[in-house]
Amino acid sequence: MRLRNIPGADAAITESVYCIKSPETHKGHWQEIFPSQQPLHIEIGMGKGRFMMDLAAAHPDINYLGIERYSSVLLRALQKMEENPLPNLFFICMDAADVAEVFDHGEVDRIYLNFSDPWPKDRHAKRRLTSRQFFARYDEVLAPEGHLEFKTDNQDLFTFSLEEIPEAGWHLDASTRDLHHDPVLNEGNIMTEYEEKFSSLGNPICKLIASR
Repeated sequence: MRLRNIPGADAAITESVYCIKSPETHKGHWQEIFPSQQPLHIEIGMGKGRFMMDLAAAHPDINYLGIERYSSVLLRALQKMEENPLPNLFFICMDAADVAEVFDHGEVDRIYLNFSDPWPKDRHAKRRLTSRQFFARYDEVLAPEGHLEFKTDNQDLFTFSLEEIPEAGWHLDASTRDLHHDPVLNEGNIMTEYEEKFSSLGNPICKLIASR
């Protein structure tokens, strides 16, 4: 999908107090940017930020970082934050492949992946955020008792993800191919923009939870 460039997006991100510049300089010291030292959860590929903002509002006892590669998308999240600031949430504009350059070993307590790009061609499999290559990156930053949660409506990507977990040396803790009708995994579920859109079209939502 071709993203529309929004003039001034890069400048707005640079000037925003809600977006962390030079994130690699905070490696190993992320707790210092928050008012309180609390568990740290991150979302990789957060889109317009609804999921992160709803989580941060519902769980003030957790610190959150939303990661988005595209400035034109991140701009929408920043605009929302200006309307409703949350002290336990900041954003980073960066590529997911650099996650191990930005977070120290065991610094992250939970990783969220929501409706990631499926990269449908086989030759692009290693670019999928649930590929074994990315699980190796997550392994470098996730706390020993940490978890990764992944949601998608793409059945092929979900099947691929389930297969990659053991290949990456991880463990599948739970999974469902119909989240909204799963009484256990759907409890307390916070929807993303895509989740609301796709489920309204009748697409079942898949979810898995994995750990080392």
